[in-house]
Parts: sequence; structure tokens; C-alpha cells
Amino acid sequence: MNDMGPIFEFVVDRSDRESVYRQIYERIRLAILSGSLAVGAKLPSSRALAGQLNIARGTVDTAYRLLSGEGYVVCRGAGGTIVSPLAMVANASSNRADAGKTEWTDAFDGAASSPLPFQMGLPAVDVFPRALWSRLCARRARRIHAASMVYPDIAGLPALRYAISAYLGISRGIACSPGQVIITGGYQAALHLIAEMMMRPGDKIWFEDPGYHKARQLLEAMGASIVPVPVDNDGMRVEDAIQIAPNARFALVTPAHQSPLSVSLSFARRGALLAWAARQRAWIIEDDYDSEFRYVGQPLPALKSADREDRVIYTGTFSKVLFPSLRLGYLVAPDELVGPFLRSISLNDAGRSPLEQAVVADFMTEGHFARHLHRMRSLYASRRAALARALETVFEDRISVDLQTGGLHIIIRFGPSFDDVAAVDACARKGLSVVALSSLSLTQASDPGLLLAFANVPETSALSASRRLEDALSDLPPIGIERAASQEAN
Repeated sequence: MNDMGPIFEFVVDRSDRESVYRQIYERIRLAILSGSLAVGAKLPSSRALAGQLNIARGTVDTAYRLLSGEGYVVCRGAGGTIVSPLAMVANASSNRADAGKTEWTDAFDGAASSPLPFQMGLPAVDVFPRALWSRLCARRARRIHAASMVYPDIAGLPALRYAISAYLGISRGIACSPGQVIITGGYQAALHLIAEMMMRPGDKIWFEDPGYHKARQLLEAMGASIVPVPVDNDGMRVEDAIQIAPNARFALVTPAHQSPLSVSLSFARRGALLAWAARQRAWIIEDDYDSEFRYVGQPLPALKSADREDRVIYTGTFSKVLFPSLRLGYLVAPDELVGPFLRSISLNDAGRSPLEQAVVADFMTEGHFARHLHRMRSLYASRRAALARALETVFEDRISVDLQTGGLHIIIRFGPSFDDVAAVDACARKGLSVVALSSLSLTQASDPGLLLAFANVPETSALSASRRLEDALSDLPPIGIERAASQEAN
């Protein structure tokens, strides 16, 4: 037990009004949040801890189940119980909340902070149909009955799974049954479920370079071996991946709209990727990132739609098409994985709240979802064009603007000597939220640039936001901003 440190060297207070299992739960939870227990740290077995504390083993099991249900730990059967990678999120959130907290704030009363200009990962929250959403919520709340108050279906509300299955069949070309759809707490939760149930320590996974940093961090925390694969204008270079790691067990791709370069995986490379997975009996995790928002031509079909060997695990989320605080996502599991996924969920999760799921199901089945997406595509196309025009007006030929066919952000580049990491810090000091392109690369020498989200920059604010960006970057050394024309000439 020495490897667990002093946090378990405590005596159970049997006179305390708080139950023994709650005392154990609180002590371990606080150790995780404080960082005393790091991600991946192994907890003592319930038998060993029960013997140390001279209590019943079932009491420790109850505390561990509660910690697992709240995402702090992962119970791996014979493999023991470890601190969950998702605890990083809880830890970061707790630290942010405690750092400058002087009073409680209530997001429902409008006290939470508004999106910062150019902030990534957010849809246009200013135009979401909140009145309609409130009516749907109120209607569902009035219908609560005894049967809806028991433990929810761990796979998700059947009505929502049916609605998602129908939507994917029409919009993404995916032929799946509602039974293959599993509701999760967002994309990260879906990825965590896949990694927890399927990946062994050291398993190789192809990963786009540059790619989504949070997915990489989660997979690394779960023990996966990341294989960076270059990305060009046709998406992940599948031929390079086959040369680098032909026997990888997984590939994580964003084929419709690559994160962060916004390119699409070509049909030739889609075919090569599917053929490799079928040949190797490997698994492809498809993150259908921002696929709904394409401004040139029709949305591309999902990779899963061409999956004849059932090797693709499809993931989606409502964070970008509705709003992030909903915390709802989903995956479409191949038939052979449905049972194992559900068994894994039953050991670590009690399911999602049925109220929010029911509201989303109503939103979809009553036609509001399709109308909302149509409206947002038009709005985003306008905001995207307005921001590009404003940036070119303000910066003139000092920048080049990447306008890809889809997504919710654009990339601006100043030249190879531009310090995009320093630019992020300079922008933060001026209340702007941007992302450095170079920070998302693993091994590729990525050109520097800034990722700017346009979803929450109204057309009327595009010019002022661009001027604020110029003002923030004026604090950088002169070499930081060079004329793109002279860069090309050299």
C-alpha cells in the first residue's frame, strides 16, 4: 500500500454522522482533485483497503462504484481500479472555479461569462432558439411520471436513439439500427468508452498530425501509442500510415472536416483506409467533426456509409449543432461491439438523464433540428465571409486567409517566422481567444498560423473584432508580422 501514499493512512471515524463509504469516497475524490492521485494511478484493491481499514469489503466496493459512476476512477476488473483520464477535466474545472472564486455564479441567471471573440469549439449561442427550447423542456418536465424516475436505459433513451438513427440514415448515409446507437456524454466520453473497452496498453493508433489535442491527450492517458500521420489537402496520408505502422489496431480520423486544417479525406484514401482496416481486422474511429456545416456543395457522406466490413465506430455530438453544455453525444457501434460496450457502461455509468434526451428527441422528430441546421448553415456562411473580408481589410497583404469548404473556423497565416504561440498569449491579454496552429502538430513541421472561430462573431462585429486582433498582435516583435507577398517572393 506504500505506493498509494499517505492519503489512505486514515482511521475511519465510526462516530461520524457521515457513512464510512462516503468518508472513503470523499478522501479519494479530494486526492484526485488536488492532484495527489495522478491520472492512471492505481488504487488498492477493495479487499486490501478493507483489510487496512478493518471494514467490510462491500463498503469499499460501494465507495469505488460511486467514484466510478461520477467519472473519477475506472474499474477494470482483474486489472484493478485506476484514476480516470476524465478526472483531468474535473480537476481543471475545479481549479478554475477555485482560483478566482469570490461568489457563486449561476449560468441560468446569465452570470456566466459570454463567449470570447474567435473562441473555438462553440456554435452561435446568440441565435439559438432558446424560447422554443424552453417550451420543449417545460412540456417534457410536466410529463414526468413514476416510470421516468427510475434508472435510465444505459444505452440512452430509445426515442432519441431512434431519432439519431433516422437522421444519420438521411443526412450521413449511415444504415444503422437504433440498437447500434449508444448515447454518451459528448465526444470525449464516447472516445473514453472506446478506449476503455477496446484498447490495451501500447496499442498503436493512427492519429492525424496536426490533430485534435484533447483526443490525443485522452488516448495517451489511456495507454495508447500514438502514431502521428501527416495530413495534406486530401486528408490523412493513409499510404504513409501503412508504411509507418501497418499493424496498428486503430485509426482515428475526421474525414468530413479535418481538425484543424478543415480538409476532407479524399474518396481514394477512404477506400484505402477501409481496405486496410478490413485486411488487418483493425478498427477505425470516425469523428464526424462539424460535418453538418459545409458551404461549398453538398455535405460529404460519412466514412461509415461505405463501411461494408463493419470496422468503423462512428461518433457524433450535439455540442456544435445545438450547444456544448447539453453534454450529449453518441456512437454507432458495429453489431459485434454493442454488447461489450453496454457491459462496459453498466460497470462504470448509470446512464444519461432522460429529460435532456427526451427534449433533443422532440427537437429532432418535430422538424426543429433540420430547420435549425438549415438556418445555421446560412448564418455561418455569412459570418465566415464577413470575417474573412474584415481581416483582409484590416491586415491587407500581411496575411493569407484559409477558407476551406466547411467548419466553424478559419486559419490566418502571417509567414514562417510568425510566433503563433506568443500571439495566443498576446491575444489572451486583450480578451481574445485564438489557437496556435503549430501547437497542434506532433512531428510535422507545421506552418504557424492562428485558428479563429467565426460562429460567435456577428457580421456587424467582424471589423471591430479584426481591429482588436491587430491591436493585440501589435505587441509582438516586428518580426512577428511580415508581408505575405515578400514571404512568397523569397
